[in-house]
Amino acid sequence: MRFQNKTAIVTGSSGGIGLAIVKQLASEGARIVMVDRSDDRASAMIEEVKAAGAPDVLVSKCDVSVEADVAAAVNAAQERFGRIDLIVNNAGVMEFIAIEDLTGDDWTKVLGVDLMGVFYFTKHGFRTMKPGSAIVNIASIHAEQTEALAAPYAAAKAAVLSLTRTASIEGKPKGIRSNAILPGAIDTPMLWDNPNVKSGVEKIDKADVGRPEDIATAVAFLGSDDAAFITGTTLNVDGGRLAKL
Repeated sequence: MRFQNKTAIVTGSSGGIGLAIVKQLASEGARIVMVDRSDDRASAMIEEVKAAGAPDVLVSKCDVSVEADVAAAVNAAQERFGRIDLIVNNAGVMEFIAIEDLTGDDWTKVLGVDLMGVFYFTKHGFRTMKPGSAIVNIASIHAEQTEALAAPYAAAKAAVLSLTRTASIEGKPKGIRSNAILPGAIDTPMLWDNPNVKSGVEKIDKADVGRPEDIATAVAFLGSDDAAFITGTTLNVDGGRLAKL
């Protein structure tokens, strides 16, 4: 029970990778703060998460691209549980638009969630979290090897890796670790709704497709005391896909 008596905030928590992370942490004893744009969707999962093992669950409606929402979510977690031991920045959006057709609003939408959301939770986490805490950022192999039509997403995920490294440096005196995970092809709607995958432009070998639970177990490791001497690192969880691209 690596997370017994500990509190974890997970963004984008009501489905896919986020829900798998929540359930994994719950199974290891964590009190869970489910952060999602829709509190209805997250609220529907409370009993499911408690059944997985969470002693208590708090749902926080939050647009991660809005700093005031993030600050309110962090404050609510602190007030409810008295401590925050782990923040998992998982919320993400992806648009498929050619560079010549992208607008500033398109970039702002993706960067707001995929990069600024990570920054805001890191900022407010640093103001609240105690030594021994951790931040795990869900990036993507797109940060290192990308494809057409995904410029804002790939740029945001690459920036998340840089932010993770800086946060590890600034967090070290505070005793707060910061690491990132690079998922590959994971069996979620984001993968199968990808127009490049639908059209066959991007070939997906089924042997290279992982489960949301594969990411969740990696998060639990990096967020736990088992990884106490690991900070500023990037962990590929992609079944070797990046090595072949």
